[in-house]
Amino acid sequence: MTSAAEQRAPAGEPAAGSGQPAAANGTRRAVPPVPAVWPGAPTPLGARFRAGPDGVAGTNFALWAAGAEAVRVCLFDEHGRETRIPLTELTHEIWHGFVPGVMPGQRYGYRVDGRWDPWTGARWNPAKLLLDPYARAVDGEFRLPPEVYGHVRDWPDQSVADTVRDERDSAPYVPKGVVVHDDDDWSDDRRPKTPWADSVIYELHVRGFTQLHPGVPEELRGTYAGLAHPAAIEHLVKLGVTAVELLPVHQFAHEDHLLRRGLVNYWGYNSIGYFAPHAAYAASGTTGGQVGEFKRMVRALHAAGIEVILDVVYNHTAEAGELGPTLSLKGIDNRGYYRLQGDARRYADYTGCGNTLHVVQPQVLRLITDSLRYWVTEMGVDGFRFDLAAALARSMHDVDMLSPFLAVIAQDPVLRRVKLIAEPWDIGSGGYQVGAFPPLWTEWNDRYRNAVRDFWRHALPDVREMGYRLSGSSDLYAWGGRRPYASVNFVTAHDGFTLRDLVSYETKHNEANGENNRDGTDDNRSWNCGAEGETDDEDVRALRRRQLRNLLTTLLLSTGVPMLVAGDELGRTQRGNNNAYCQDNEISWVDWSLLEEPGWRALCELTSRLIALRHRHPVLRRRAFFSGRAQTADGLRDLAWFTARGAEMTEADWYAPAATLGMYLSGRDIPGRDERGAPVVDDSFLALLHAGDGPTGFVLPGPPWAERYEVVVDTSAEEQDEPPGTVHRAGAEITVPARTVLLLRVA
Repeated sequence: MTSAAEQRAPAGEPAAGSGQPAAANGTRRAVPPVPAVWPGAPTPLGARFRAGPDGVAGTNFALWAAGAEAVRVCLFDEHGRETRIPLTELTHEIWHGFVPGVMPGQRYGYRVDGRWDPWTGARWNPAKLLLDPYARAVDGEFRLPPEVYGHVRDWPDQSVADTVRDERDSAPYVPKGVVVHDDDDWSDDRRPKTPWADSVIYELHVRGFTQLHPGVPEELRGTYAGLAHPAAIEHLVKLGVTAVELLPVHQFAHEDHLLRRGLVNYWGYNSIGYFAPHAAYAASGTTGGQVGEFKRMVRALHAAGIEVILDVVYNHTAEAGELGPTLSLKGIDNRGYYRLQGDARRYADYTGCGNTLHVVQPQVLRLITDSLRYWVTEMGVDGFRFDLAAALARSMHDVDMLSPFLAVIAQDPVLRRVKLIAEPWDIGSGGYQVGAFPPLWTEWNDRYRNAVRDFWRHALPDVREMGYRLSGSSDLYAWGGRRPYASVNFVTAHDGFTLRDLVSYETKHNEANGENNRDGTDDNRSWNCGAEGETDDEDVRALRRRQLRNLLTTLLLSTGVPMLVAGDELGRTQRGNNNAYCQDNEISWVDWSLLEEPGWRALCELTSRLIALRHRHPVLRRRAFFSGRAQTADGLRDLAWFTARGAEMTEADWYAPAATLGMYLSGRDIPGRDERGAPVVDDSFLALLHAGDGPTGFVLPGPPWAERYEVVVDTSAEEQDEPPGTVHRAGAEITVPARTVLLLRVA
């Protein structure tokens, strides 16, 4: 009797290692002659077109595959015929060779041979064509038939299915890498280099932002070229954002459970190619044109003064766990690339996606940093937002802020100069790390999100949390030289309700995802304003629009870096779906027709006006934390808090239930100097935030705070008046309408 590991799936095709390519239907094809292969070089990794010995043009292939017994690079012609070329040179665990005559546009993959012993984590299977981890472009769709699994997916005993090697050839069913010639030096590009404190981030999906845009030509919608189109950029410029944060654009694959339900992974948090722009977002084809198209998009955004930040997923890959497909790393060196449990058949999963990259391993760390540098130096991007960054900061088990990943980033001469944003958590033990990342890093601040949502639905027990979040979250970030802009403030993100849904739904409505509404968070901190979902009740609709104005105004007046989500300024709805990761349709796409409705157009105009106000006034985008202390004899401080009585808040006031908060920002005491060394001086402002369901009186603070106040923003009004607004004398009691933000400038 043989063990499960010694069993093999029956196959009507020759083993992939035999050198006899076969068609998908099992018929043999003529074997093309194997071209010459010269030793080449072990660096750089990947497939790099260059001039070889005697100036002969060709491509150098280099693949790290520690423990492998043989590596073949496989070339595919336009008819899918495969030529397998052994790489016989091995330098420091890197298999390499130079193949003369291999030109840009050549499609290729690897077959890697070695032991099959899943109990020790060894999962080599030469029947499976593997994507080069360093491929610069990818051609073809990822499908998930049984042939792409390294094990026999339909083995009768599923408890050991992952230990039975599948001998069927996967080449007809998997995408191929594409050799790309990159000679772009970016000498004509001008990076905006926006300081962190001046940044306003706009999170968007390349496809979803342009798919319904009437000003973008139909053939360019949903593509990098569509985002680069003047009609798309016009909206960004008019809005005033300084950076777009693109949901994942690394080549990604769709999960099997989605494909079986007729859905896809729309968000893209399932990477399989860390150097390749996702081919489905390209209007210029998938045989290398996507690289140039992405670069042209970056140049167009830079020319408009907008930085490009990529949301990157280095914590896991699309190969999932032991029952997942064999697409790339799993078949190259499973034990080297992935964290395994004590039972090496199983994967350590700190991501909820089946696997976790083994970032402590030097070659994995090299893969990630090589990828990051590539996107900066050769693709022109300006920064990164790291999905589940705590998983990257783990040493052997625990999150460690002295981990190799963070240490390498801190000393890298390229990466330490770009924008670095952490999603500071993962799903493992001790994974919640908000406020813990070192200097150079900014963080998504979910405590800001929660506090602002709770305040405006009148669910905070007191206003202590709100005070910290409005003023830059010094309790989280005032250490180690960090600044207020370490906090990326957001009320919504791609994950969760849209802003409009936040004020329209009490509970999630994710039935379209096909998971019986079990997916997505139940902790929404939302309030539907009296009716669940869409309604014809005009009072409810008006209240919802007012709440949207309150949320946006609060976000854009807070100290820190504000992040908006594409379409929130237009009132975009996902119909209550708070986990639309698999909805590549109108649920997720930005609905530009909303601009034709006066109420939503007014919301967009208010958002633009608030961003412009922020850009004009340095007191709203401070580079240092408030001190709260008087700097001069008159007792005026850089930050002061007031109750509705017009008195400064006492410690007891901070702990008392309250729906009203007054925040005074002094423009006279801004630390730092401008570029010419002059003191930074600005207007002073008083922001009144009232979340109560009825109006309240508020006594405006008198001297030394002000003599008069001028209304700049009043969220109780659907249409905002242009300044100058109503002027009130200091000491007067004014009426603040229910659920309203008033921003007053010291006149």
